[in-house]
Amino acid sequence: MEIEIYADVVCPWCYIGKRRLDEAVAAYDGDVTVRYRPFQLDPTPVPEPLPVPQALAAKFGGPDTARQMIDRVTQVAAGAGLTLDYDRALAANTFDAHRLVRYAGERGKAGEMLDALYRAHFVDGVDVGSPDALAGLAEQVGLDAADARRYLDSEEGTKELAADLASAHDLGVNSVPTFVLAGKYAVQGAQDTATLLAAFAEVERRESADN
Repeated sequence: MEIEIYADVVCPWCYIGKRRLDEAVAAYDGDVTVRYRPFQLDPTPVPEPLPVPQALAAKFGGPDTARQMIDRVTQVAAGAGLTLDYDRALAANTFDAHRLVRYAGERGKAGEMLDALYRAHFVDGVDVGSPDALAGLAEQVGLDAADARRYLDSEEGTKELAADLASAHDLGVNSVPTFVLAGKYAVQGAQDTATLLAAFAEVERRESADN
């Protein structure tokens, strides 16, 4: 079964969703291929790194609301075994980060690259909009930092990524994470592992019946 996950690298629910998906895939008896699809929660440029709590406060009605949002998702993440350090996290445009995932995917390391990006943003306070930082993250997963930087400095993958982002919107993906199973069954949100496993089983049953 093919599983596509639409996600953004600065989305905490996507970080949680990937962790739960990894657990579900590990526990599933069937053959699974996971493909990572890009989505940008906010495609606007970010001229200078900005603390995420400040960005959330400006967008969602003040620091109190932002803190409530942060506290809630941090608690859920902790239940999934993940740490979110919003005091260090920096807002960033993620277009180049998604290009880096594409670059890594061509070398068989898309999942590892995503994990590194999530950790960098949510734990280490790395600006994932910085080409220098992205090249360093590529090196962390065993890729060539200089070649990754060359790729990011070029136009390689730019048109393809723009087309992928447009395709996500054309398919009706408007929130992330969104999982698409077997090309036609959508599961939205950071569902728990048991829910994902039940969805896998149901899709397998339906696909078997159709065949």
